[in-house]
Amino acid sequence: MASLKEIKSRIGSVQSTLKITSAMKMVASAKLHKAQDAIVNMLPYQEQLDKILRNFLSGDLPIDSPYVQYRPVKKVAIVLFSSNSSLCGAFNSNVVKDFLHMIGEYRKLGQENIYIYPVGKKIEEAVIKMGFTPKGTFQHLSEKPNYSEASVLAQQLMKLFENKEIDRVELVFHHFKSVASQTLVRELYLPIDLLQIEEEEHAKEIEDNVLVKDYIVEPSLEELIADLLPQVLANKMFTTSVDSSASEHAARMIAMQSATDNANDLLQTLTQQYNKGRQQAITNELLDIIGGSMR
Repeated sequence: MASLKEIKSRIGSVQSTLKITSAMKMVASAKLHKAQDAIVNMLPYQEQLDKILRNFLSGDLPIDSPYVQYRPVKKVAIVLFSSNSSLCGAFNSNVVKDFLHMIGEYRKLGQENIYIYPVGKKIEEAVIKMGFTPKGTFQHLSEKPNYSEASVLAQQLMKLFENKEIDRVELVFHHFKSVASQTLVRELYLPIDLLQIEEEEHAKEIEDNVLVKDYIVEPSLEELIADLLPQVLANKMFTTSVDSSASEHAARMIAMQSATDNANDLLQTLTQQYNKGRQQAITNELLDIIGGSMR
């Protein structure tokens, strides 16, 4: 059995850890509230932008854009979203596992034809350890998501796709459902899946009982689509970064709550051991005194 001095030292260590995990939980909670506010403020704009695109597609208007063209995949770009720091449970390891699965799927293309865009320090370090060379560093976008940096990344990918330097772009990120639930998502970014958008619009029309098919477009459909699709793609990249950030803070808050609970349980157990040890020591001393006085 450990001595009273050792138990007291462990109690002090656990108390220090408890203060740290409690503070980290509070910080993560504050950051999560900010991220949730950003999602709420951005959501109406995104919904309207998506609705405009869906309405055009539901009107059977021809869409002629380089961003909707499917072609055989010879080069692929993968954008991975993680955190810059650890202590957030399985948040980062889940992204790494999904990335390994994707590498297995695209192995036949050759490593030089797989472009990796890591958004976050942890996934960037993991990608480098696997022998890949990241196509830039985007750690600030993971730490503090902002539209300008997300738009730059989106435009870079759009340019490569338009010039046929890559044939497919996929996103891997955590989708924030609630504080207790963050789902890892793998989503096609380019080319834009028109069939899926049409299905979403049809489902929305049935739900709202609204059918709108006729449109008059000025100055021309081509000019409108040329302006609309890049905005949709840039907004999607920003939405994804905010979504991933909110999921990170939620995962860290849950992890720190679990660590705090475990520290409290351990502290209670150690305190009981310490009190029992003290009681035993006092009892032994009393027995020694009584035994000595009776001689």
